[in-house]
Amino acid sequence: MNTIFESINGFLGSIFFFDIFFGQIEGTSMPFIVAWLIAGGIFLTVRFGFINVRMFTHAFKIIIGKYKTVDDVGEITPLQSLTTALSATVGLGNIAGVAIAIAIGGPGATFWMILAGFFGMTLKFTEVTLAQIYRETRPDGRIMGGAMQYLSKGLASKGHVKLGKILAALFAILAIGGSLGAGNAFQTSQAMGVVSQNIPFFETYPIVFGLIMGAVVGFVIIGGIKRIARTAEKIVPLMVLIYLLASLWILVVNASDVPNALSLIFHEAFAPTAAAGGLIGVLVQGFKRAAFSSEAGIGSAAIVHSTASVKYPIRQGMVALYEPFIDTIVICTMTALVIVTTGVYATDGEFAALVASNQGAALTSAAFATVISWFPLILSFTIVLFAFSTMISWSYYGERSWTYLFGEKYTLAYKLIFVAFTIMASVTSASTLLEFSDLLILSMALPNLIGLYILQGDVYDHLKDYLVKYKSGELDRECIEKGVCQPK
Repeated sequence: MNTIFESINGFLGSIFFFDIFFGQIEGTSMPFIVAWLIAGGIFLTVRFGFINVRMFTHAFKIIIGKYKTVDDVGEITPLQSLTTALSATVGLGNIAGVAIAIAIGGPGATFWMILAGFFGMTLKFTEVTLAQIYRETRPDGRIMGGAMQYLSKGLASKGHVKLGKILAALFAILAIGGSLGAGNAFQTSQAMGVVSQNIPFFETYPIVFGLIMGAVVGFVIIGGIKRIARTAEKIVPLMVLIYLLASLWILVVNASDVPNALSLIFHEAFAPTAAAGGLIGVLVQGFKRAAFSSEAGIGSAAIVHSTASVKYPIRQGMVALYEPFIDTIVICTMTALVIVTTGVYATDGEFAALVASNQGAALTSAAFATVISWFPLILSFTIVLFAFSTMISWSYYGERSWTYLFGEKYTLAYKLIFVAFTIMASVTSASTLLEFSDLLILSMALPNLIGLYILQGDVYDHLKDYLVKYKSGELDRECIEKGVCQPK
């Protein structure tokens, strides 16, 4: 199994991860796909006038239902779409990914993760708005949306019919692979790594863990998006609360070390150690882990956001602003501070074996154990919830992509393949799965961002119209008159 993953890694790496400096700068490498994400995030943030800051408060009001109208159309509520998307992003990328980024790139990677999260907010806003604009309702009543739709239909509307079909198909293929890799196999592998530390039985019989996860995941995903959304809505707040409260306690106990940790993070962001690979090396680690964690610019979350019940497409785009904020700016930063203040990331320290084997979840568990000796047991349960929630959401992304390519009647085949990958991942190397997951997730940004660049004018027009209505008070009058909201 490891040989298969390694072969795929080599092929995709040569296409999407080539060094844009072509090895001309010694000791420095900038993968093309990372540079592609950085450029896209900065461009769109400036293009939309820092929408991620300007409409942050308004977005929150949408999330809590202030602007609900009787004209809203969709399968699930904006809040459910947000929690479902968060269940895919708030997961082991936050726990395992951050620990891995710091172990490889040093504490300075945290700064670049936060910056990536800031620009990622606008990337999410753009792709989700487009997903709402170009979604369609299938004959069975289910909504088909996401990058596949805005790449095919959106680019066709601009006269790029063939390019749109090619990019949509490429995205769907990569999304299916990403759902099986980062959204499934990586989650299972990392969860098993930390659980087996506390329950030795699973270390001896890892396949049993895979069978259990496969059975539970299979039960939920066969029920479709509404069951997935209801499940995510229940478990996401619980797992985030448990994790954040524990993180806060660690930081309270290590309060005297927090200022030094913040100073170290900022200093090494611009003057990293040689082991981190220089400034470009630490920047790349930060942006890679942020992309893997929040999936901003990847186009995945746009699939579930397209099913949200809203009147204006731009409105759901604003809801999506909160994903990278919660996922990367808040939760990843908390994890990073826990890792840095406890010092478990040292390559020559007590946990060097975990660092070397990229067992990020186990490394974070060890960090918590330095202060709360019994917490790894609870963290094991939380990590399983994180992994499970990510898997059920990514199963939907993969299933919609599969359906785009092969049709509705073959969705069961995909779900069975998804469950099979869950089982296989329990007996596969974590390091191999990390590389496989990175490649597939980040590769999705290539076709997706081409679409965002070409179609950003559509988003700009929708945003301009929406802001006119918002500033004139029309949006408030609209819902007040229909009895579904309250005035400011």
